[in-house]
Amino acid sequence: MGSSILLGIFWHFVGAASAACFYAPMKKVTNWSWETMWAVAGLFSWILLPWSISYWLLPDFGAYYSSFSSSVLLPVFLFGAMWGIGNIGYGLTMRYLGMSMGIGIAIGITLIVGTLMTPILQSRFGELLSSSGGQMTLLGVAVAVVGVAIVSYAGLLKEKAIGITAEEFNLKKGLALAVMCGIFSAGMSFVMSAATPMHEAASNLGVDPLYVALPSYVVIMGGGAIINLGYCIIRLMTRPELSFKSDMGVVKGLLISNIFFAALGGIMWYLQFFFYAWGHANIPNEYGFISWMLHMSFYVLCGGIVGLVLKEWKGTGVKPTRVLCIGCLVIVLAANIVGLGMAN
Repeated sequence: MGSSILLGIFWHFVGAASAACFYAPMKKVTNWSWETMWAVAGLFSWILLPWSISYWLLPDFGAYYSSFSSSVLLPVFLFGAMWGIGNIGYGLTMRYLGMSMGIGIAIGITLIVGTLMTPILQSRFGELLSSSGGQMTLLGVAVAVVGVAIVSYAGLLKEKAIGITAEEFNLKKGLALAVMCGIFSAGMSFVMSAATPMHEAASNLGVDPLYVALPSYVVIMGGGAIINLGYCIIRLMTRPELSFKSDMGVVKGLLISNIFFAALGGIMWYLQFFFYAWGHANIPNEYGFISWMLHMSFYVLCGGIVGLVLKEWKGTGVKPTRVLCIGCLVIVLAANIVGLGMAN
């Protein structure tokens, strides 16, 4: 396996680890509505960081974006908005199905759709099936789905052991949302292909290959920000039990603490895609679609590891923890199979 491929897999793991941990600091936010917390975190992850990093990378910030036609920018923006809809759907899926079932279905669908639709739309799926490297890579995707299913089953066993149920369990509504979330979240996978002209333009301006995808995040995250911030603002304005003004009116020390922890969560959320760009840059172009599979499967893997480290599985019994470890090992196996396939 080439060193570049190994680096790509490693950086995808780092990005997924950041994604798996981002909510930890946000748990320390108190006396705020979820909408205010999410909006403040999003201000950092979707607007401030993408814009400031791109401004630092590009020799002429305005000229770079004005050089693209609407036919380039619009698909990038819309795929970003598609991903933003998936973000909101993800939270609602957990509400109606619970964590384990929601993660298993939503992540499983977005992993499959986001990974396989790109080569299908590019009419390259047959080419993958006909080559030994492509066959091994697709096998790795299948193994990753199995790993996600096993980890999700472990989560279900854990929920039963400690008596956790979904907040408002509704199988029909939850399944519909999980499918929607899985499909729409895959927009982040599609957008990397749509943003290729932006990556090439950044490269032509002398931007390091590891960073060429980052300027496109201004447009991508902009699409996601409009959906997410719009959702939060509408709820804060229309739900009488929610109030941005009262959230901001807490005592000064708590206000500073809440802003800090919400911002930290937002920064960690952005870093998943910062390192996603590094991982994607080290994956061979013909296997670029695999980036999403690596990111999503590692996200589930790191979520399991974080849960073990934080002792969230304590008191659940031997079986749930054993099943979790088996699922994590299957995901690691999947990453190795994919790496061998790309190197073949």
